[in-house]
Amino acid sequence: MTPSTRTIGPPESSEYAPHYGRYISLVKRDDVISALAEQGEETVAQLSGLTEKQAEHRYAPGKWSVKEMIGHVIDTERIMAFRALCIAREERQPLPGFEQDDYVRAACFGNRMLAGLIEEFAAVRRATVLLLEGFDAEAWRRRGVANQKEVSVRALAYVIAGHELHHRTVLQEKYLTAAASA
Repeated sequence: MTPSTRTIGPPESSEYAPHYGRYISLVKRDDVISALAEQGEETVAQLSGLTEKQAEHRYAPGKWSVKEMIGHVIDTERIMAFRALCIAREERQPLPGFEQDDYVRAACFGNRMLAGLIEEFAAVRRATVLLLEGFDAEAWRRRGVANQKEVSVRALAYVIAGHELHHRTVLQEKYLTAAASA
């Protein structure tokens, strides 16, 4: 891996749909691959301190449980990494969108053990890091269409990192304070 591909820097706003900007803006590093690796370790540590009861907590009626939120982060990372793979490999076909609430509902994450979800998150993150490490400078610049919007491989990597940071903040602010007393 050459330094130029590790420090690709954040994407330009023309490389992604506006709604991704809120995630991308959370990532304050030029080396998104190292950021992803470090974030993954931090998230695993944060989640590993929870009990099964805490992981079933919902901060409000109709909101996801901690387990469902973890599952959503896993699913989203898989989808964004798949999009990055397809676009990096010069896929010309538009890639589909997904409805997050339908995915969470169909996945039955609440029936899973927290330890298994944490292990799956760590495995998916490791796979994402390895995938991104294999991209050359040209692949990072490639663009394709996902969910009817143009997006670059670089933007997708930053979306993965920022999406996790967003949910980690939600976890801390809305779940862990109340779950600690559960």
